[in-house]
This record gives sequence, C-alpha cells and structure tokens, in this order.
Amino acid sequence: MPASPSAPTSALSPVVPPVLAEVVRSGFVEGRHRGSLVVLAADGAVELALGDVTAPVFPRSSNKPMQAAGVLRAGLDLAGERLALAAASHSGEPFHRDLVRKMLDEYGLDPALLQCPPDLPLDPEERDTYLASGAGPDRVTMNCSGKHTAMLAVCAQRGWPLETYLDADHPLQRLIHRVVEDAAGEPVAAVGTDGCGAPLMAISLVGLARAFRSFVGAEPGTAERRVADAMRAHPEYVAGTRRADTWLMREVPGTLSKMGAEAVQAVALPDGRALAFKVEDGASRALGPVLARALTLLGVDAPVVERIGRAPLLGGGHEVGEIRAAF
Repeated sequence: MPASPSAPTSALSPVVPPVLAEVVRSGFVEGRHRGSLVVLAADGAVELALGDVTAPVFPRSSNKPMQAAGVLRAGLDLAGERLALAAASHSGEPFHRDLVRKMLDEYGLDPALLQCPPDLPLDPEERDTYLASGAGPDRVTMNCSGKHTAMLAVCAQRGWPLETYLDADHPLQRLIHRVVEDAAGEPVAAVGTDGCGAPLMAISLVGLARAFRSFVGAEPGTAERRVADAMRAHPEYVAGTRRADTWLMREVPGTLSKMGAEAVQAVALPDGRALAFKVEDGASRALGPVLARALTLLGVDAPVVERIGRAPLLGGGHEVGEIRAAF
C-alpha cells in the first residue's frame, strides 16, 4: 500500500492554550478566544507566561520594526516620518499615501515596482471615504507600502536586484533574517510569506517581546534605536489616527507598540518591561481587551488603556455586551 501523504505541519502547540478573552452577550458567555501571552520584567526575565510562549509563531507585522532596522543596516538613511512609515501597517489615510508617493519620487522609483498587492485602506472609515471618491485598490494604498518602498529604495541604492527584492535569498532579506535573530535572541524557526508578499520569520513570543525590549533599550544612533525613536515620535505614521498603536505610543511616552495580523501584538515600555501575545484563532476583535489587561498587569495606569480595551457588542443597534479579558 502506498504511503499516505504527509500531514501539514503546524507550529501551534498541541497543548490547548488558555482563554485570553470572553465574548459576553446579554450576560451570557457565547464565545472564547484562546491564545498565549508573555510579560517580561524590566531585567528581561519572564514575569508571566500564559500558554506556550516558547513555541514559534509568525509575528506578522509585529516583525516590521526589525525589517525597518534591516533596511537601515543595509545603508538607507531614513528618519522621522519616513522611517516610521517604513515600519508601518498604515491605515491608508491621505497623509500615508502622500508620503509613500513622495518617497518613491525621492528615490526615482516607479510605483509599479512595488510588489505588495493592490488593496484598499486598512481603516474602515478611510476605506468608505476612499471608495466614495471613486478610487479602487492600489499598491500605494496597501498598508505595507511604506515598508516595500523602503526595501526598494535601499536595493536601488546598493545595486541589488529590484525585481526579486522579496525573495528569501535576496541580500536584503538575508540581512533582515539576521536582524530578527539578533533582536529575538534566538534562531528563526521557519520562513513563510506574509500577506504583503515579503518573507516572514517565525520566532517565539518570548523572542518577540525580547526584540521589542532590545529596540527600546538600544544605544542611541543604532539602527534599532533609530527605528524605535521614529515610531514613538510619529505613531500616526506607524498606524493611523484611529488605531490603538497610535493612541498608546502617543499617550504613554516612550512606549513602542506594533500589532500584527492574526491577532499578534508586541509592546515594550521605556524601562525595559515588555509583552507579546497571539490570539490563536486570529480574531482581531480580542486584541484590544487582551492588550489592555496586559498593560494593566504591567502597571500602565493611563486613560488610553481603558480606551484600547473597550470592545462593545451590539444587539439591535444597542450595546448589549462586550469582549473582555479573561486572565
């Protein structure tokens, strides 16, 4: 009898992760979101671990600070809003799109060189406005276009191939791979393809929290610190005017925060404390409540925490419940 095809492999732990958030409607718990979460103390030690925080995960866009640092290490001189945009999952608001186009012009790049897929604005309100104007999906509008522009720019500067800048064995992507490992303090467990087409490096949640902590604590002038400083100084370019990352970095000075698709989040505070988590089912609706609870455990006492954690459920157009943290 011929051998059966191999089953697809998975990095998810076989152990059932704990419940991080509950979906409560009319006082009845109708659903639960499970996941894993790690909190690091100021000295980098694990202070709290829920679930398997050493198993590899794809951090998705939470990897973007490391990718931006890789672009700097490759020699591109970016700062301010431009560097923040290189580490962004931007909302597709006009100021995001305008700066992407300006950067493309500054480096003599045709927008057609972008290999991120055409998309609509990430922010729902901006998407409605954008569509009402008669516009359609565009590569510049895609939330990763700032990162792709920076990657193309450094490749053009270094004389590296532009048409293959997203290949995992491209010189830039090999450099970014090393940056991720340096920041996380562990080997990359797997390489996949992100939603934007860029190589995606899997690390553990401990490694992800450690990476964010290392960026905040890096020496001034280093690539890592330059990225952290740009993101914290210009958070609206990292996310958008109606996004939790922006609110947190704006209202809690010195904080570095970046979400990723499939409900991943990483945060580092200026004193070295850090957190990272992933909701296993990828439900972004659980991000805010889980993040708010984790920030509370870190001792962050600011009005923005309550704002981030608010996730009401509606019934008949009225609020009848909420998604709430369960740890």
